[in-house]
Amino acid sequence: MALIGPGGRPIGGAKPAPTAHSAYVKDSGLETFAADVIEASREVPVIVDFWAPWCGPCKTLGPMLEKVVNEAKGAVRMVKINIDENQEIARQLRIQSIPTVYAFKNGQPVDGFMGAIPESQVRAFVDHLMGGEGPHEHEHGGPGHAEEVLAAADEAFASGDLAMAAQAYAHVLQDEPGHPKAVAGLARCYLKSGDIERARKTLGLVRPDGASDEAIRAVDAELKLRESAPEAGDTAPLRAKLASDPNDHQARYDLAMALDAADKREEALDHLLEIVKRERKWNEEAARKQLVTLFEAMGPTDPRTIAARRKLSAILFA
Repeated sequence: MALIGPGGRPIGGAKPAPTAHSAYVKDSGLETFAADVIEASREVPVIVDFWAPWCGPCKTLGPMLEKVVNEAKGAVRMVKINIDENQEIARQLRIQSIPTVYAFKNGQPVDGFMGAIPESQVRAFVDHLMGGEGPHEHEHGGPGHAEEVLAAADEAFASGDLAMAAQAYAHVLQDEPGHPKAVAGLARCYLKSGDIERARKTLGLVRPDGASDEAIRAVDAELKLRESAPEAGDTAPLRAKLASDPNDHQARYDLAMALDAADKREEALDHLLEIVKRERKWNEEAARKQLVTLFEAMGPTDPRTIAARRKLSAILFA
């Protein structure tokens, strides 16, 4: 799934996806959307594919949808919406990532999904839309399914494949809206891509009983760190200050903040621990409080959290 960055532009790029036409597939836009989708869906189900030329996964999903729709021979129709040319429609329908697919019946959206899915699930989706008893519900749900997809999403995120991770998190949210770990995961994808605003909005999608979930708290803490982080810059002046005066706690604290902003968290942790060691109460325990925020952002099972907590305990109870 392609994430939409600031101003509706993509995170990453791709060559334009070809547009195919048939008796059952057509392009549409703001002026014809009502007739092509709303009115047409009163006679036959209409699938709306939101895509953009720069979206890599769209190049896989779009042709697959068209193939299945064409095979249905009029039992269902498809409309393609290029969000670059129709940003107003994307805003009205709150499209946050692509590909996104909505299905309309009787003038109303009745189903949908985000991200590129396998052809078997595309067929099940179309079959379900046409009133069949296809495996759509079974394939997307079922005991243990969310856990399996979340595990795959976490693995993709850890390997740096943000698009694959976001697609998997969105897959879970399709079945279980507001799932805290899926919301947190998708928010992390936006955060990792640098879109702090969209990450914050994504966190707001969590269901009420999941607001205190550990994963949600961790992303919220990470967001606060990013929002208060200084601009990344040259740390040499701060290092020089410390070299001349190791007890310059403000310089050390500023250096820790700058290092964390530069994605050098372990070194940042070491400097904060050093402040606590040298003067625990400095600036109303600012260093210890920042350590606690970092621990929450990383999560209790992160090896960096475990190691730093152990060092902090040794300092505090020495």
